[in-house]
Amino acid sequence: MRDPNSIALPGVIPVKIDVSDPASVSAAEAHCGDVTLLINNAGIARVNAGALDPALIDSAREIFETNFYGVIRVSQSFAPVLSANGGGAIINVLSDATWFARPMLTAYSAAKSAAWGFTNALRIELRESGTQVLALHVGFMATDLTKGLEIEKSDPRQVAAHALEALEDGREEVLADEQSNVVKRSLSTEQAYDLKPPAMA
Repeated sequence: MRDPNSIALPGVIPVKIDVSDPASVSAAEAHCGDVTLLINNAGIARVNAGALDPALIDSAREIFETNFYGVIRVSQSFAPVLSANGGGAIINVLSDATWFARPMLTAYSAAKSAAWGFTNALRIELRESGTQVLALHVGFMATDLTKGLEIEKSDPRQVAAHALEALEDGREEVLADEQSNVVKRSLSTEQAYDLKPPAMA
């Protein structure tokens, strides 16, 4: 969990929020009445032995609390704020794991798939209030979440730029890296990525 007191950017007022705690979310909402852009990017991951790992259920509960219920909780809390401020936008940070579940990330993938479904429903519901809802799909990024993983990672600054450009274009979904593009393009083919994935490096 990041320490808000460590952030020292001009014009930025850090606010602590625990997306798994309703009271914390409500306090953040009360403090941030001028919000016009909400980015649901809080996320955790736990590596399991696979879909049959006895520890999977406990891991899934923990991951869903942040990666799925957290998205719902924060979106529901801030949707009226966005509406009151003219509509604004919500960006939900999802993943290529939405469509491709690596066994070691079974619970994480399931949570991202659930968050995608919520995002699609939320978009429809908030159209009347003028709030744009963007689904941001991206593979591994160079953040604290992937620290120590020896795998190709996207630059978070480039991903953010893709997301903001998509918002300006009025799009509903953005695939921020080639991996996400490859996975989604394959879904309507007979060789879907999730059926026969390439070997991991």
